[in-house]
Amino acid sequence: MGVVVSALALPLAAVVGFGVKASVDQLDSQAQHLPDVPPAQTSRVYAADGTTLISQFFDENRVRTRLADISPNVAQAIVAAEDARFYDHHGVDLKGIARAFVANRRSGQVAQGASTLTMQYVRNVLRDSARTPQEVQAATEQTGARKVREIQLAVAVEQKLSKNEILERYLNVVYFGHQAYGVAAASQVYFSKSPANLTLPEAAMLAGLVQTPSAYDPAGDQTVATNRRDYIIDRMVELHHVTRTVADEAKRQPITLHLSEPPSDCVSTAENNWGFFCDLFKSWWSDQPAFGSSPQERLSRLRRGGYRIVTSLDVALQGSAQRNVTAKEPTSSTYAHGLVAIEPGTGRVRAMAVNRVYSGDQSHNGPLADERGRPTKSLANYPNTVNPLLGGGDLAGFQAGSTFKLFTMLAALDKGMPLATSIYSPQKYRSTYLSGVGEPASCGTNWCPSNATAAMTGKQTMWSAFGKSVNTYFVQLEQQAGADQAVAMAERLGLRWRTGIDKLQASPEKAAGWGAFTLGVADTTPLEMANAYATIAADGSYCEPLPVLSITDVDGAPVITSGATAGDRPVEVAAPRCQEAVRPEVARAAVDAARCVTGYGSATSGTCGDWSTAPTVYPLVKRPVAGKTGTTDNNRAAWFVGITPSLSVASFIADPDNPLHAVGAANHDKPTRSAAETLRDGLANTPVREFTAPAPTTAYGPGGAPPRRGATPAPRPSTKRP
Repeated sequence: MGVVVSALALPLAAVVGFGVKASVDQLDSQAQHLPDVPPAQTSRVYAADGTTLISQFFDENRVRTRLADISPNVAQAIVAAEDARFYDHHGVDLKGIARAFVANRRSGQVAQGASTLTMQYVRNVLRDSARTPQEVQAATEQTGARKVREIQLAVAVEQKLSKNEILERYLNVVYFGHQAYGVAAASQVYFSKSPANLTLPEAAMLAGLVQTPSAYDPAGDQTVATNRRDYIIDRMVELHHVTRTVADEAKRQPITLHLSEPPSDCVSTAENNWGFFCDLFKSWWSDQPAFGSSPQERLSRLRRGGYRIVTSLDVALQGSAQRNVTAKEPTSSTYAHGLVAIEPGTGRVRAMAVNRVYSGDQSHNGPLADERGRPTKSLANYPNTVNPLLGGGDLAGFQAGSTFKLFTMLAALDKGMPLATSIYSPQKYRSTYLSGVGEPASCGTNWCPSNATAAMTGKQTMWSAFGKSVNTYFVQLEQQAGADQAVAMAERLGLRWRTGIDKLQASPEKAAGWGAFTLGVADTTPLEMANAYATIAADGSYCEPLPVLSITDVDGAPVITSGATAGDRPVEVAAPRCQEAVRPEVARAAVDAARCVTGYGSATSGTCGDWSTAPTVYPLVKRPVAGKTGTTDNNRAAWFVGITPSLSVASFIADPDNPLHAVGAANHDKPTRSAAETLRDGLANTPVREFTAPAPTTAYGPGGAPPRRGATPAPRPSTKRP
């Protein structure tokens, strides 16, 4: 150490021959400390089973690994390749410096380095901790000042850490090529195995990459890579790490690669139909204050923080949902057909499927269709797109038609109106809401909506009107409950307005006059609708959509929300966030009416009428189920939302590129079938759960006529449709 200190006091040119005139005294060694910045690590995102990898996020593909979990072959090979006197020096190899000085003076350039493993570790730490391009350059440039700083810091590191600690840290930061930083990532990329299982020839091959990864890449020139590997094995013999017999046997083995390209971000998930769920997760992460003060900082933490994230994605249900939607509408279709499945009571998203490929490469996409479905010269967003068609991003979504009648019914129930509220519903109704002259469904200055069929004419209750989707009933109900209250109810259940016209109409100044709201003229997403209906399935408990089950940091500790506690107990960022949006009785009453839609029938003897809009759902699901169909003007989009106490599924079909390109009557049953099949598949082999019926007073009102004790329940409604 005395020799090292004496050497460092001399001019740099006399020590290492780099031609720098500045004296070491010009550097304030007392002020220099190695930054204690952990290297960037890969965050891994798993499905709900905790083992199926969805994707990874990284700036540098790295997984921190203990030396005890790395094959001893690796440590021996690295020492042989990079620093044979590692265990003898104190951070600086003076013999190496002398050798490099002579070689560099002879060549007139930097032909040899003299960096020990400790100095290389220091250089990597300085690079990783750099905050500006200038700091990155200072950490890597070939200058005497940089070399002296490395020497100073290497000596300090050797005084602070043991040799094994230095070696472990080095093996976790060094670059091996193919985006692999650290030996754990490298062993996966080149051999698809853990570093603990690396053989002698595999370890020597990896060690050979450190000097120049591109030059010795075995995926490029195996002869060069083999020669480099064999040289390192021979060096291991010289250092008495292995015997000549073992070395010769290792050298006889050819390099056998099992290359794997690690999934990265959402455009290269393990399965391409998981990309839309991955995009939802990424969008959710960007909104969480626990990970930083801005979306940019949060995403940086995701790519560098080494988190283990277990999501709520049910792999089996996702596969089933994907099959269900693509069987009805292939990826080559201009129409997007997809669904979202959410768990009531937690908000956890269990599946997101759509007949699209999550990819930014749209060079071979199909043509945009005009209003009549004829191809144009423009490219559309199919089959490849990264648009968040199912929700979770900034896409406005699609008009959802009569599924919005739920919000009007909830507003009326919340106001105290019973399910048995009877209103005569004509084929066409002149409402009190204003409409511009000549606008659709206008009669003069008033808005005059019509029913889909004359068979709906007559007295209706919430049961029969919801089951048959009677427009003129719900417009009158909206007049009594207040359109502004229906809008507010939708907002309580998680809907957000993204288009300029929707924001204007939903404003306090306009909402009371938004009569068409009850017929679903606002844009929404399947994610929002699945969660809104999940709220009533959960007795009125609204939970934010949640794509995760658990998140732990690099040390295995759960991530806690910023400043959030439940009493004295910390709240995990992955915990459900729920609150009562509507009273349980109101939610139960809405479910009772929604049972009429699916053919399941009400629990309160309320009459559903002699037909409904989705009578095939209950026979297919074969357990308690409720829901609502929805179609927009001229069949431009079709929807179905189905709920059970355990699962809520919202499905749609529309042309995202041209909303005027109608899906037509022939396609409007596809969302109903896809949602019902996904409910059936997702609930298979699970206990049957029943909805809780509302109180008789909620169904019939204080002065009404609740069912007589012992009376026979009303028969299931007929599946006959008009």
